Amino acid sequence: MKLPSLLRRTPFRLTLLFLALFAAAASAILAYVYFASAAEARVNAEREVGGEMQVLQGIYDARGIDALNKALIDRSLTQSAFLYLMLDKDGATITGSLNQSPIESMEEDREWITFPFTETDADGRVHRPQVRAVQVRLSGGEMLLVGRSMGDTEAYLARLTQALWGAMGIVLLLGLAGGALVSRNLERSMGRLNKVVTAVQEGDLKARAPVRNSGDELDELGAGLNTMLDRLEASMASIRHAGDAIAHDLRSPLTRMRAKLEVSLIDAEAGKIDGVDALQLALDEADNLLKTFNTVLAIARLQAAAGRTPDPQLFDAADLAADMAELYEPASEDKGLEFSAEIERGLMIEANRPFLAQALANVIDNAIKYTPVGGAVMLRARRRSSGEIEFSITDTGPGVPEADRERVIQRFVRLDNSRTEPGSGLGLSLVGAVLEAHGGRVQLDEGPGEYGGFGPGLRVALVLPPADAA
Repeated sequence: MKLPSLLRRTPFRLTLLFLALFAAAASAILAYVYFASAAEARVNAEREVGGEMQVLQGIYDARGIDALNKALIDRSLTQSAFLYLMLDKDGATITGSLNQSPIESMEEDREWITFPFTETDADGRVHRPQVRAVQVRLSGGEMLLVGRSMGDTEAYLARLTQALWGAMGIVLLLGLAGGALVSRNLERSMGRLNKVVTAVQEGDLKARAPVRNSGDELDELGAGLNTMLDRLEASMASIRHAGDAIAHDLRSPLTRMRAKLEVSLIDAEAGKIDGVDALQLALDEADNLLKTFNTVLAIARLQAAAGRTPDPQLFDAADLAADMAELYEPASEDKGLEFSAEIERGLMIEANRPFLAQALANVIDNAIKYTPVGGAVMLRARRRSSGEIEFSITDTGPGVPEADRERVIQRFVRLDNSRTEPGSGLGLSLVGAVLEAHGGRVQLDEGPGEYGGFGPGLRVALVLPPADAA
């Protein structure tokens, strides 16, 4: 199913679901009201019957059966709600408003019973209400039954049932209205998201979902969609820029390599000179191309790691810094630069050592490449007050303008003053990808300032989380 049709069906389904849940909840509440009312009416009837039975037993115990018989006759004539029946020891009726007991056995006293009773009202209408009664054996062996008609209770429950059915109708109408309102709001929100999805499908990567700042799930979905689209747009822009940059930066070495091969071919055909030197230059150009593509693949691998360090291992960053200082100090001195290192010990990190070494090598190589003769390069490894581990490379070269410091970390970006130097513009891009994969960051700041008239210099800091944080 396509997304737009799914979005159109969702509000209708939500309306039905909301109505069903609302009706189920209301039905449970109304059913509870009904059964609780019926149970309360039954308990009240039993309480009244129990009280009447105690009064009659008191009359019997105090004044005998004749007094009880007289009391039953009087009460049968004056209390229409109660029903009475007194039986002798043999089960014959002595007196009462009932002809016979609804309990056939007289062997034992019975608990509470319910039975129907036929009565005629003043208008001549016949009713058969339920009677809640209890029958007990008196001390002289007689049986006494006292019951109470539940006709008024049944009439009350009938009225309550009608009221509850009316309430259920209102509940269903309110549920339908509420479901329609909720689904309408959802349909509007989903419609806006649908427009964004449709626009992106048609190629408009600048379309964004509206966010109402309400903090609900739809806002979270819209914010997540916008973040995804931001990354997608940036990725597509990066791909377009990378394609243009690759075409621009690889055109020159490919042209030079072709020219060298043509010269070698002409010289070989003319028999003038050996084309080995020209072939060697062409081979060097091919190596540079392979190096560029290998760097691009390394960056892609790091970015595909999505913030997870590839093949991490635990080691002391001080050892890596010492190895890099030992490796690059001779190259720095060969160029006429002063190289120094300040390295703290016990800088444990969990990282991919080859990738991190390559990042440090790129930064140190850039520092040596762009620092004029007589300048200085300094490598430091230390623990920040925040606990983070920092590698920093400071040089006294021309530096990088503040406006360009974020841009130089992007792929294939080369400033004007670096176009005369060999390179592909991928060095700092690889550094940024390495640090991002390790949960770190790259910071570019101004160097120590004017140093022997060379320039402000540049300080590149590679900041990594310590091993315990990783």
